[in-house]
Parts: sequence; structure tokens; C-alpha cells
Amino acid sequence: MKHPLTLAPLAIALAGNALADAPTTLDPVIVTATRTPTPETATLAAVTVIDRAEIERRQARSVPDLLRGVPGVTMSQNGGAGHVASVSLRGTNSDHVLVLVDGVRIGSATLGTSPLQDIPIEQIERIEVVRGPRSSLYGSEAIGGVIQIFTRHGGGPLTPRASIGGGSFGTLSASAGLSGGGERAWFDLGINAERTDGINACDGRPSPYAGCGVFQNDRDGYHTLGVNVRAGYRFSDRASLDLHLLNSHNRTEFDGSMYGGNVSRSWQQVLGGEFKLRPLTPWTLTLSAGHSWDSYRAYYDDASEGIDDRFLDGFKTERDSVALQNDLRIALGQVLTLGADYAKDSVSGTVDYTKDSRDNLGIFGQYQGEFGPTTLTFSLRQDDDEQFGTHATGNAALGYLFENGIQVSASYGTAFKAPSFNDLYYPNYGNPDLDPEQSHSLELGLQGNLPLGWATLGRWELNLFRTEIDDLIAYDAPTQSAANIESARILGIEASAQARILDWDLNSALTLMDPENRSDNASDGNLLPRRAEQTFQLDLDRQFERWSIGTTLFVSGRRFDDLANSERLDSYSLVDFRAEYAINTALRLQARLENAFDEDYETAYLYNRPGRAFYLTLHYEPQRLE
Repeated sequence: MKHPLTLAPLAIALAGNALADAPTTLDPVIVTATRTPTPETATLAAVTVIDRAEIERRQARSVPDLLRGVPGVTMSQNGGAGHVASVSLRGTNSDHVLVLVDGVRIGSATLGTSPLQDIPIEQIERIEVVRGPRSSLYGSEAIGGVIQIFTRHGGGPLTPRASIGGGSFGTLSASAGLSGGGERAWFDLGINAERTDGINACDGRPSPYAGCGVFQNDRDGYHTLGVNVRAGYRFSDRASLDLHLLNSHNRTEFDGSMYGGNVSRSWQQVLGGEFKLRPLTPWTLTLSAGHSWDSYRAYYDDASEGIDDRFLDGFKTERDSVALQNDLRIALGQVLTLGADYAKDSVSGTVDYTKDSRDNLGIFGQYQGEFGPTTLTFSLRQDDDEQFGTHATGNAALGYLFENGIQVSASYGTAFKAPSFNDLYYPNYGNPDLDPEQSHSLELGLQGNLPLGWATLGRWELNLFRTEIDDLIAYDAPTQSAANIESARILGIEASAQARILDWDLNSALTLMDPENRSDNASDGNLLPRRAEQTFQLDLDRQFERWSIGTTLFVSGRRFDDLANSERLDSYSLVDFRAEYAINTALRLQARLENAFDEDYETAYLYNRPGRAFYLTLHYEPQRLE
């Protein structure tokens, strides 16, 4: 018997004469999947694009909120706004996801993860989520896939923007920006701020194995300030320069103690530049460089004792990178990419790591070819890590487009993840003898249009995947340290569809997954922790002249919080409502009701999630006159 949700994305195709003609839209161009501009319908990778229009339509308040319903994505968060959020792609670990901002690798080299909860959503132009291994193009970390965040680009006439809002949990937010440019130049300046009293983050118990390990029945607030600066200039049709800076300063309260702290201050900064040159018509040369900075400090704040933010612990990561890429159009429909990138990670803080820096040099090549209805992509990469030596990865994909518009594809890829500095050197945990985690994945894909006679209503996509990961790093009780003792096999199905029916815009996404632990211990056969077996999201939106309304249904199946599968987190359903009124061409009033039925749920054991909440936001941005 089929799972009932498996039919949901496909039901759109059965609407028959009830379907209405959809407006013509341009096919989005994907950069992340192949490191070259490729139309979304032409790429053989499983990709989801979230543009600025969708961010505004869904009235998303954070990057984790925005990613929640993407196929293959599982989110977990240790509390409310601003608290640590983990993203899993296709059932892999949260540190198996590579996160880029405008092409620059970000995140903590000590933890191995990226603070998506601190990326200011007001400064984002577009997000590309590529699911499946991409180490053959990017090196370490891209076992589950790549998430690339593009900041606002600017350009066009001088255009100001501003917003102010507020709502539940004492939340206040404001943002302002200015974009513009000329025939050859572009720029965007933006600033945003938010504060919230938050919720009680954790119903912990005085034990290191129960949630936060302490009990503080108080609200845990969050304050953030973000700044984005981006500018560029096109010297000619063959040369251009793009520079960008994104900075986020955050203060987060959490349930803690005088030993571990209960307040953190963190800073995220990404600085980068890209120079493009086309010496010859078929040859594009790209030189890019970047610097990312991730800093975290923990304090203890107890006003009753007259102690104000006593510093306890701190970590800082600096990541420098430079890349040279050559794209050669060797024939019609055929592109050869050759490149090299160099990266260096440095860490510092209150923990004395045995080794505090390492570098990596990667050489990669890729071929993309179109031969009538057949598309081929093949890529190879070799990384030379200062600590782990050479490591080769590859990816191959083959697709065929039938006359009815349905494309069939198959791909195979390998990937790896180098251990983090905490895995290697953290006191009473690290193991300097660890090997990199390794994976190999197989994927089958189908995609096509939803037709009504000669008109096209939307698109659908179906992906089946199998990933096997070896040498997974986990805590080994007998040695009381990290060790390569785990392995996993993940089977999954992703289905999605977008259509327009009776003036309603529908977007649906379904993921069914079996993330099985294959370790030679008591956890063998268990589900990997914090991965939901099923997730489903349905968005409905409609425009009525000045009004627009919408709703989102999100359903998550059960998950477990531990390797032993002893702590079960129940399934849950969330319903959000949203509305917008265009006061005039420049002024819009938005309202959003989150978790409308006040569902009580957890995505991490004993960590609370917000209940029913209401937010109101006023936006000002004149329409561009091109």
C-alpha cells in the first residue's frame, strides 16, 4: 500500500479542466550545481531555488524557517528565534552540508557547522539548495549537498526600501536599504535589526544527557544586527568586478549555568570579491577570493548576584580562500571547466588546540555536453589536505529528454568530509587519528511539465536516492573519544510540484526517507537521530487585486533524538496563514499567523518550539522603473 502523502504532489496533475493558464516565467539560472550558469530545467542535479519574491510571499522570518519545507531538508532547532539550528540534507549529518555566501565558504571549523539562524534574511536575494554529493566541485563537507546564499545585488534606478514590524514574544524588527547603479555599475546597501524576548528554550533537567542539562524557567531572548554591502562594475562586455560584505552581530540567551554560561555573543562576517574576464569569446576566466570570520563567546549573566556577562569561553574561526576557474565552450552545447581553489582554516579561543590551522588545495575539472535530447555531466576533483593527504572524488550524470517533455536522469557521486578541529583536538573528546568520512550516492530522477492541452501549468519532479556513508565520526565510550565507528545507509524519495489552479498558486513537496544506522554495535538498524522519516509541505496563495492571501501546511513524521532510539519525538503538523494588502505601489502591509493551532512539538529533545504567534510588518519599496 502506498503512503497517502506520496500522491499529494501528483494530484495536481489530475485537476483536469479545473486548471487555469499559468503566466509565462523565465527559467531560473542555477550557479551552484555546476559552478557555471545553467538553466534550472537543464541541470541534472536536484535543485531548489528560493528567490526574493518567494521570501516576501511567504513572509519568512529566518533562513531555517525558509528552508523547512524544501525537499530532502530536515530542520531541528534548540529553542526559538536565534537558537542553534541544524539542517540535514537527504538524511546526512548537519556538518555534511556545505554553506556558501556569494561563493565564500562559511561556518565554524571547530564545530563543523554553519550558523544559518544568524544569516539576516533581509539581506538575501536568492538561495540555491543543491541536493546530493558535490565534493567533486567543492571538496570537503558536500556529502549531503550545498546551500548557497546570494546577497542582494542591486542595480537599476536608485531605489530605497524600509520595513518595520513587530509581534508575539515582544518581537520588534526594522530594516532599511538603498540599491541602484547605472549602465555599468550596481550597488546595494542594507541594514537590519531585530530583538525578541523569545520563549523558554529548554525544559532541561540537571543532567548532561537531558536537553540543555539545566532547568531555567525563563524567556531566552535574541538580538541581532545585520549589514550588507555589495557593489560591482562592468568595465566592458568582457570584464567585470563584484565585491561584497555581509556582517551579522548576535546576542542569544539560553538555558545554562554559571559553568557553561547562559548568554552568547556571536559575529559572522563574510568578505569576498570576484573578477570575471572573457579573453576570448568561448573562454571565461573567473578569479575569486574570500574571507569568512565566525566568532562565538559564552558568558554568564545573573543580575540577582550583580554579575553582568562574565566571560567564560570563546572560539573563533577564520577561513581564507582563493579560486581560479576557466570555462571553455569547446563546441555548441559543450562546456569544459578547469579550476583550482585554495583554502586555509585557522582557529583560536580559550581551548588550546594541538593544531590550530590547516590548508587544502583542490584541482577540479568538469565536462557538460548536450547531444540532442541527451545531456552528460562528468566531474573529477583531487584535494590535497595538509593533514589528511590526497582525496579524489567524482560525479557522473546522464539525462535524456523525451519528446513529451519528460526528462529521465541517473547520477552517481562520491564525497568526503574532513574531521573538524573539535573532532580531532577538543579536550576529553578529540582523536587526532581520525580518518575523513566518505560516501557514495546513486540517484534516479524524473521531471517534466504539467500540461493542459497546449498550455503548461507548472512542473513536477521525482527523485529517488541511496547514500552510503562510511567512517562516520561518533563518540566511542570504550576509548572516551571520537572515533570512526559508524556507518549509514539512507534511502529516500523526493517529490515536488508547482502549478496554478483556478487562480491559486500551489507548491507542494514531499520527502520519504529511511536513514538507517549500519554500525556494528547496539545501534545497528536504528534510525539516525533527528531525521524525520516523512515531511510534507503544501503552499496555497492567491492574488485579489490589492490583496493576497496564503497558507502553508507542514507535516513532519516521527524522529528520534539519540542513536539508541530511546527518545522519540512525535510527529506534528503546523498551519500558517498570511495576508498582504498593497496600500499603494510602494507601501505594503503584511500579516502572518504562525502555528495557528498552537501545536506543541519538539525537533530536539526537551527543546521547546514557539507556539501560536502573530506578526505585522509594513514594507516600503517603490516599484522599479526600468
